[in-house]
Amino acid sequence: MMASVAAAAASLLLALSAPVLAADPAAAKSKAAQCAACHGADGIAVLPDAPNLAGQNEVYLAKALRDYRSGARKHEQMTVMAKGLSDKDIENLAAYYNRMPHGGEGSGDGASKKK
Repeated sequence: MMASVAAAAASLLLALSAPVLAADPAAAKSKAAQCAACHGADGIAVLPDAPNLAGQNEVYLAKALRDYRSGARKHEQMTVMAKGLSDKDIENLAAYYNRMPHGGEGSGDGASKKK
Protein backbone atom coordinates (compact mmCIF):
# COMPACT_ATOMS: atom_id res chain seq x y z
CA MET A 1 0.00 0.00 0.00
CA MET A 2 2.74 2.47 0.99
CA ALA A 3 4.68 1.72 -2.22
CA SER A 4 1.61 2.49 -4.34
CA VAL A 5 1.07 5.80 -2.51
CA ALA A 6 4.73 6.73 -3.07
CA ALA A 7 4.50 5.76 -6.73
CA ALA A 8 1.33 7.81 -7.16
CA ALA A 9 2.96 10.81 -5.49
CA ALA A 10 6.04 10.50 -7.71
CA SER A 11 3.86 10.26 -10.82
CA LEU A 12 1.90 13.35 -9.79
CA LEU A 13 5.10 15.29 -9.15
CA LEU A 14 6.45 14.35 -12.57
CA ALA A 15 3.18 15.25 -14.26
CA LEU A 16 3.08 18.66 -12.60
CA SER A 17 6.69 19.49 -13.38
CA ALA A 18 6.92 18.05 -16.90
CA PRO A 19 5.68 21.17 -18.73
CA VAL A 20 8.05 23.38 -16.78
CA LEU A 21 11.01 21.07 -17.42
CA ALA A 22 10.43 21.45 -21.16
CA ALA A 23 10.68 25.24 -20.93
CA ASP A 24 13.18 27.31 -22.89
CA PRO A 25 14.44 30.17 -20.70
CA ALA A 26 16.40 31.74 -23.58
CA ALA A 27 13.16 32.15 -25.54
CA ALA A 28 11.73 34.22 -22.69
CA LYS A 29 14.35 36.97 -22.76
CA SER A 30 12.41 39.21 -25.18
CA LYS A 31 9.10 38.56 -23.35
CA ALA A 32 10.77 39.43 -20.04
CA ALA A 33 11.45 42.95 -21.31
CA GLN A 34 7.84 43.88 -20.46
CA CYS A 35 8.34 42.52 -16.93
CA ALA A 36 11.47 44.62 -16.34
CA ALA A 37 9.56 47.87 -15.78
CA CYS A 38 8.41 46.58 -12.39
CA HIS A 39 10.50 43.48 -11.68
CA GLY A 40 13.83 44.77 -13.01
CA ALA A 41 15.93 43.59 -15.96
CA ASP A 42 17.85 41.32 -13.59
CA GLY A 43 14.76 40.03 -11.75
CA ILE A 44 15.32 42.38 -8.82
CA ALA A 45 12.27 44.63 -8.41
CA VAL A 46 12.61 48.32 -9.16
CA LEU A 47 9.26 49.20 -7.57
CA PRO A 48 8.77 48.83 -3.82
CA ASP A 49 5.58 46.75 -4.12
CA ALA A 50 6.83 44.42 -6.86
CA PRO A 51 8.40 41.11 -5.83
CA ASN A 52 11.86 40.00 -6.90
CA LEU A 53 11.59 37.23 -9.49
CA ALA A 54 15.25 36.20 -9.73
CA GLY A 55 15.69 32.66 -8.43
CA GLN A 56 11.99 32.24 -7.66
CA ASN A 57 10.52 28.73 -7.76
CA GLU A 58 9.66 27.85 -11.36
CA VAL A 59 6.46 25.93 -10.60
CA TYR A 60 5.23 28.77 -8.36
CA LEU A 61 5.92 31.42 -11.02
CA ALA A 62 4.13 29.43 -13.73
CA LYS A 63 1.09 28.89 -11.50
CA ALA A 64 1.00 32.54 -10.46
CA LEU A 65 1.07 33.72 -14.09
CA ARG A 66 -1.64 31.26 -15.09
CA ASP A 67 -3.75 32.41 -12.15
CA TYR A 68 -3.30 36.08 -13.09
CA ARG A 69 -4.21 35.25 -16.69
CA SER A 70 -7.37 33.37 -15.68
CA GLY A 71 -8.41 35.91 -13.05
CA ALA A 72 -8.09 33.37 -10.20
CA ARG A 73 -5.42 35.66 -8.73
CA LYS A 74 -6.23 39.36 -8.63
CA HIS A 75 -3.83 42.18 -9.46
CA GLU A 76 -4.88 44.73 -12.06
CA GLN A 77 -1.49 45.20 -13.74
CA MET A 78 -0.49 41.54 -13.62
CA THR A 79 -3.82 40.43 -15.05
CA VAL A 80 -3.32 42.76 -18.01
CA MET A 81 0.28 41.60 -18.49
CA ALA A 82 -0.56 37.89 -18.23
CA LYS A 83 -3.60 38.00 -20.56
CA GLY A 84 -1.40 37.99 -23.67
CA LEU A 85 0.88 35.15 -22.55
CA SER A 86 0.57 31.68 -24.02
CA ASP A 87 1.16 28.58 -21.90
CA LYS A 88 4.60 28.26 -23.52
CA ASP A 89 5.40 31.92 -22.75
CA ILE A 90 4.52 31.28 -19.11
CA GLU A 91 6.68 28.16 -18.92
CA ASN A 92 9.58 29.98 -20.54
CA LEU A 93 9.29 33.05 -18.29
CA ALA A 94 9.10 30.89 -15.17
CA ALA A 95 12.25 29.02 -16.25
CA TYR A 96 14.02 32.26 -17.20
CA TYR A 97 13.50 33.88 -13.80
CA ASN A 98 14.13 30.65 -11.90
CA ARG A 99 17.59 30.33 -13.44
CA MET A 100 18.64 33.86 -12.47
CA PRO A 101 20.73 34.13 -9.32
CA HIS A 102 18.71 35.40 -6.34
CA GLY A 103 20.78 38.60 -6.43
CA GLY A 104 19.97 39.19 -10.11
CA GLU A 105 21.50 38.14 -13.40
CA GLY A 106 25.26 38.01 -13.24
CA SER A 107 25.67 38.89 -9.57
CA GLY A 108 26.28 35.33 -8.45
CA ASP A 109 26.54 36.40 -4.80
CA GLY A 110 22.85 36.27 -3.85
CA ALA A 111 22.96 39.83 -2.53
CA SER A 112 20.22 42.23 -3.47
CA LYS A 113 21.24 45.11 -5.70
CA LYS A 114 18.75 47.45 -4.04
CA LYS A 115 20.39 50.30 -2.19
